[in-house]
Amino acid sequence: MSKYLLMTVLLVAAAWQPVSAQVRRCTTPEGMDIFTDRQCPDVGAVEQAPRAAPPTGSRERVGGCARSLRDLVHELNGAFDARDANRLAGVYNWNGMSGSAAYAALERLDALVQRPLVGIYPVMPAEPGETVLADAALGVEGTELAPPRPRQAPVALRVEQTLANGSTPSHTVFGLQKYFGCWWIKG
Repeated sequence: MSKYLLMTVLLVAAAWQPVSAQVRRCTTPEGMDIFTDRQCPDVGAVEQAPRAAPPTGSRERVGGCARSLRDLVHELNGAFDARDANRLAGVYNWNGMSGSAAYAALERLDALVQRPLVGIYPVMPAEPGETVLADAALGVEGTELAPPRPRQAPVALRVEQTLANGSTPSHTVFGLQKYFGCWWIKG
């Protein structure tokens, strides 16, 4: 009889286990992400596919902060490749901008990511000895070479693109700003 009692207890215990709910990540028509245990259509949203793992050797920025200029350029390239104005806006410095100026800047960013990207290039600060160095390189007498200066960070990034026709060049220069340990572009 204890054998039947043990089986009964095990069956009751198995039936008593709490059912674990599956959490779903859903996106509303407004673009807001919500997490729910219900079916996404039940809450008026669609289910998002899980993000694919990045390919081996790729660099994906984590934490929302470009800690280096290399990370910033990587994020800019990703935004242009995906034609994603929101991703570009994620590395834009919005501090001190009025609402109307922010809307205008976002429209400008959206127009930029729609154009084909040719490349992103650093804009270095002007060096006072550049003309002297150029004269010395040409063999002009009486000029002295300036001592080598320490390597400096760029002051801006130049985004080279073509217009929709694919042949007319276009460029945009974004200033650079380091703020709270992160690199940002500014308009």
